[in-house]
Amino acid sequence: MSQNLFLHLTTKRDWEKALLVGRYEVSTNGKTLAEVGFIHGSFADQLQEVAGFVFAGSTEDLVVLHLDTEKLEVNGIPVRVEMASNGQKYPHVYGAIPCALVDKVVPAYMNTEGRLTLET
Repeated sequence: MSQNLFLHLTTKRDWEKALLVGRYEVSTNGKTLAEVGFIHGSFADQLQEVAGFVFAGSTEDLVVLHLDTEKLEVNGIPVRVEMASNGQKYPHVYGAIPCALVDKVVPAYMNTEGRLTLET
């Protein structure tokens, strides 16, 4: 994965709602961009840990949105890599994401062992 690429894990339901209005505005599970101030992202090597934290025990259908920092920024949507309370740096998107700027959507779910499984 290029260093400009990052991911956002969300529910299939929230993604389908975004498709109806043309933009995605969920920060993290159960919280909106308006409530938090940014949309949480993760790099590929952080996705499994984030999934376990945010969607532990979830039986919902999930999706992984593939995003590109450069593509968002040239469209006026700032992305900052910032330190979190756990000492790791994560990408944060400071604005709604137009659905047309999402490079790829991969179906996923939490398996019975509590790990994120990507559907192929």
